[in-house]
Amino acid sequence: MKYLVSALLLLASVITSFAQNKIHRFTLGKEDFLLDGKPLQMISGEMHPARIPRAYWRHRIQMAKAMGCNTIAVYIFWNYHETSEGKFDFETGNHNIKAFVQICQEENMWVMFRPGPYVCAEWDFGGLPAYLLKIPDIRIRCMDPRYMAAASRYIEALAKEIVSLQCTKGGPIVMLQIENEYGSFGNDKEYLETVRNIWINNGINVPFYTADGATDYMLEAGNIDGAAIGLDSGSSDSDFEQAKKRNPNVPAFSSETYPGWLTHWGEKWARPDTQDLKKEVAYLLKNKRSVNFYVIHGGTNFGFTAGANAFSATQYQPDITSYDYDAPINEQGLPTPKFFMLRNMIGQAVSYKIPPLPALIKTIEIEPVSLSKANSLLNFNLGTVKTVQPKPLEYFDQNQGLISYKTKLIGHKSGKLKIWEPHDYALVFLNGKFIDTVLRDGGKWEVMLPKTETPFPELEILVEGMGHINFAQFMIDRKGITDRVTLNGMTLMNWGVSLMPMDEHFIQAHQAAIKLKDPTDQRCNFFTGNFNLTETGDTYFDLGNYFKGMLYINGHNLGRYWHIGPQQRLFCPASWLKKGLNEIIVFDFLQTEARPVAAFRTME
Repeated sequence: MKYLVSALLLLASVITSFAQNKIHRFTLGKEDFLLDGKPLQMISGEMHPARIPRAYWRHRIQMAKAMGCNTIAVYIFWNYHETSEGKFDFETGNHNIKAFVQICQEENMWVMFRPGPYVCAEWDFGGLPAYLLKIPDIRIRCMDPRYMAAASRYIEALAKEIVSLQCTKGGPIVMLQIENEYGSFGNDKEYLETVRNIWINNGINVPFYTADGATDYMLEAGNIDGAAIGLDSGSSDSDFEQAKKRNPNVPAFSSETYPGWLTHWGEKWARPDTQDLKKEVAYLLKNKRSVNFYVIHGGTNFGFTAGANAFSATQYQPDITSYDYDAPINEQGLPTPKFFMLRNMIGQAVSYKIPPLPALIKTIEIEPVSLSKANSLLNFNLGTVKTVQPKPLEYFDQNQGLISYKTKLIGHKSGKLKIWEPHDYALVFLNGKFIDTVLRDGGKWEVMLPKTETPFPELEILVEGMGHINFAQFMIDRKGITDRVTLNGMTLMNWGVSLMPMDEHFIQAHQAAIKLKDPTDQRCNFFTGNFNLTETGDTYFDLGNYFKGMLYINGHNLGRYWHIGPQQRLFCPASWLKKGLNEIIVFDFLQTEARPVAAFRTME
């Protein structure tokens, strides 16, 4: 009997495997998406593997399924996978896109693939690699041959990972998006056609779609013939009439229906009214329109992956570390009231059975951890590169983090110092003494330097890049000092530049320097401590006692914090903690006094 049961289980496994790997035909009708010739209404939830700890990929997909989704939409971030020019990572940790798509298939979910090259997504530089900004006159998202050579290399590399995962090959990918919201940026139709042809030439044979705002000019510039029309968002008859006007021969759908919204530093939490969402979803379900919830689960902008917005030359709005987005599944994977509202609405509209929720992830609290003040970053013995004029950090093959510029003052030695332009947050020091900060936003880039008795005072400007702009017309956004520095109108020359990427490799490489004690009243300090755990679980570290900086737990960069809020707590997944001894490192720009740090079960 034991052997019979084993044989039956093996047979069931084989049958399931065959079902999952069945070849399907997904096509575009005039009104409907067709799976093997029959209409398919996609109820899609968007999530991004790079923003979710890999240990939770399956859980988040199961949560989307439990809300009623039958499809997962996924952005792929080019700069997350081409970590340096010409070197791709599709294997380690969260970079393994193939594994994520395979989990979607194992959970019987279809996949809408959104690979860019540009994606926006409130992600650093909209997913484009910062090495492009090393080219002084680069033009992006067009037929600039330098840009196209890099984009082609990316598409060719990514296509090798996913070509076997198309539904035409037995995989779950049914459709692939070309670019993203291009009608909000440009009108180079040759570029869009070229991107599509590169995919086709690399083996992609599922249908393509575009996604744009539901306006005449955006659809005309952003959609190409033969591609399905995504509307960001599609919520009314008039929206879908715009799509029909653009092309009556392909289906349209709401490619981004927004359950929540993004939040910038210094703003209140974005928590839009659910009545508008309920009305839009009711319309889409009633009319059997396919829909993608952007996002069903946002996750976290770990490290320095958060982007920024700007809609004028002097505006700059950096995104917070959390990408909770007020989504139906919150940052730590828990269902919200919005989740249950949508689950109920979808359940009444679809013919398939919605499964129960998976088990929730364990959470813990951590008692306040005592930290001690350690060394200042300004004391580190780092290499120096000489340059006549300041250059942005991308010119030194660095993406984000910090960059220090030092020069001796000759001629003018006090007065009105102006940075042209500080991208994005600068600290000014004179002879090692902190003078003031300069924030890029608003265009007020001047500091008054006091008089000093030193014959040739040393000026140091330390600049933090806080995320490349990810949307609209100001995306050519280099970090550091982008032009020059003047003192009373005199251009200051001959600088020494030191690079401080502040990523996990930098922190690991400078452990000895970080842990040195510095009793002076200096800025840019590290604060260190240890804590013991008898159990692990998800938690939020509270930095409300600190000013502005970065948090590292067991070497992992949890991201930025800033006292202006609204976010004061940074999410730490259980997989980054361990039973026994754990290490915490806080880097703060202005804090001089060590204060304890506690961790809580929730963000607020």
